[in-house]
Amino acid sequence: MPEAATKLIILDRDGVINHDSDEFIKSPEEWIPIPGSLEAIARLNQAGYRVVVTTNQSGIARGYFDMMTLNAIHQKLHRSAQAVGADIDAVFFCPHAAADNCDCRKPKPGMLHAVAKRFGVSLKGMPTVGDSLRDLQAGFLVGCRPYLVLTGKGEKTLEKGGLPPGTAIYPNLAAVVDHLLKERDAGAA
Repeated sequence: MPEAATKLIILDRDGVINHDSDEFIKSPEEWIPIPGSLEAIARLNQAGYRVVVTTNQSGIARGYFDMMTLNAIHQKLHRSAQAVGADIDAVFFCPHAAADNCDCRKPKPGMLHAVAKRFGVSLKGMPTVGDSLRDLQAGFLVGCRPYLVLTGKGEKTLEKGGLPPGTAIYPNLAAVVDHLLKERDAGAA
């Protein structure tokens, strides 16, 4: 059925899939999944979702790590996901610092436009999950349904307020997935 081919979810990386750090995730050893996040991605895959990650990685521009290291971190992400039966279709990243004023750094929507182009879909109504305001703003700008998780920077984001209209709030990625799959099952009934 054609709808399944365009069922997409966009996830931020740090603070949603893996533990975040104010010191940046600078090596594969520092990349540690949040309990239940990779299994939640596997459940999304089983339900027909394609999973895409969009992540700001200004640590490259700041000289904290290089492209080879970022690739090694993402290889660990993919291997760890595959070990629990999960598949991440693509990882989009912005290597720039905020001062670079690029279009790809969230909260600007450039990375999300790239996702839409790569997968040939409209992002209107598709879920996007983040732990920071900029993740949600970028998704909102392209018509995604924003979901805030309280892992990572999520609790601070919630306290600061200013969330895009219609933002749903959940404790973690697994809870977002529970909601999406219940919503899907209710729609199918």
